[in-house]
Amino acid sequence: MPSVPVQEAKGKSQPALELSPEVFGATPRIPLLHQAVVKELAARRAGTHSTLGRSQVRGGGRKPWKQKGTGRARQGSIRATQWKGGGKPFGPRPRKYDKLMPAAMRRAALREAVAAKLGDGALSVVDALGVTEAKTKALATWLKGLGIDGQPTLLVVAQITESLGRAARNVPWLQLEAPAHVSVYQLIRSDRIVFEKAALLTLEASLRPSGPKAAAAKTAEPAAPAKPPKGKAAGAPRSPRRTTRS
Repeated sequence: MPSVPVQEAKGKSQPALELSPEVFGATPRIPLLHQAVVKELAARRAGTHSTLGRSQVRGGGRKPWKQKGTGRARQGSIRATQWKGGGKPFGPRPRKYDKLMPAAMRRAALREAVAAKLGDGALSVVDALGVTEAKTKALATWLKGLGIDGQPTLLVVAQITESLGRAARNVPWLQLEAPAHVSVYQLIRSDRIVFEKAALLTLEASLRPSGPKAAAAKTAEPAAPAKPPKGKAAGAPRSPRRTTRS
């Protein structure tokens, strides 16, 4: 069963935390992780790029010169696509870059990304955060005590308070996130992952393959057996149909 050591806020070690093999024992699959990263980065694109076509550019309503007799090539508008300042042919139009990916595949990719970081020894767990004031220096000093000094780091806490958000926003190499919003791309691009113990347990419960709905269905009471139909007993043989001859 996979486990990870737990540290106190002051750096003292605690007993190792046993983790679920269903979540943290998954084998990473590169194609699945790549698909999840491509989907996330594509969803970040605004897709607001746009250009003006020939009919949308201002001006160009008059023919620049007559059709024949000038020795030059015939032209119908100075806003044609071959003119400087004219419309752009086949230019980009506003569109969405969202890619579809089943929820089961997204959760599996997140499980494998966390398991990969745990296997590489890049995942750390602290019992509680040792920073209570909104001071960037205090947060950076606390992270330096964990051996983190300048590496791309993802800090996952159970609840993001206002003071913690203000302390973390001035650290360029640090990302602060809640367990419900951790993504595969954040896990892969970070060299170090620091979890608060409560946040790690929350993420573990949400990433179980059975899922929260299946767990709730197992604990629900079984349905009552169906009542037999009224009247004739079920399965009784039918009487033969009588036919009359004329």
